[in-house]
Amino acid sequence: MKSAYGDHVKVAMDGHVAVVTLDRGPHNFVSVDFMRDLADASQAIDENPEARAVVLQSEGKSFSAGADFSSSTDSVASGMGGINDLYVQAVRLYSVAKPIVAAVQGAAVGAGLGLALVADFRIASPEARFAANFVKLGFHAGFGISLALPRLIGEQRAALMLLTGRRVKPEDGLPWGLVDEIVPAAELRAAALKLAQEIAEAAPLAVIETRKTLRADLAQAIKARTDIEHTKQAALRATEDFQEGVRSVAERRPGNFKGR
Repeated sequence: MKSAYGDHVKVAMDGHVAVVTLDRGPHNFVSVDFMRDLADASQAIDENPEARAVVLQSEGKSFSAGADFSSSTDSVASGMGGINDLYVQAVRLYSVAKPIVAAVQGAAVGAGLGLALVADFRIASPEARFAANFVKLGFHAGFGISLALPRLIGEQRAALMLLTGRRVKPEDGLPWGLVDEIVPAAELRAAALKLAQEIAEAAPLAVIETRKTLRADLAQAIKARTDIEHTKQAALRATEDFQEGVRSVAERRPGNFKGR
């Protein structure tokens, strides 16, 4: 198994745990190539019998701040074709067989929240923030979030996040199941590794089959949901509200939306 996939995804083994580090700081904005490299690394981990669990961590200020809609050159932010390609990679990530523990520091926003939801568990530092801020952009949720989030925290709490776009602190997300443990930033990676090692101590075939039962047909459901999300995003991207949303978020002010 390689130690690097592309320029921003690194893999190291710690016993039976594969530690995957995203290194596109400071905010680890998603891109099609970035997520393809992550999916390639995840597939290689699945094929490695020595790897029994995964830690997903990132360098920089944010776990992942999602798509960079302020960029005119980013393929995800600049066009729906790039978003569709991104969702192909999202389905690949949801198809991973081995358990994933995410170490979340800073923002997990938009598609970055979607990436955190791919994991089975989320260990967070007090500085972490979770947000599905799509409506503040005049946009529809993507990356399968409209399915994965209510599945994890319940319909009502997911509706609160999706319809307000508010940022959720770890202490609020803990009783919801959005966060599994809160630890100081200096202990974040060690705590994620500890949980992954606990999983890796169990019988690996039993773990994989149990996880498969728990997740059932989740990857296929994510594929169907991202198809719907993509259609709705394409329609909303053509609105004046979307243009205003991108401006207002970049300028850190409330959007002046007109409903058109």
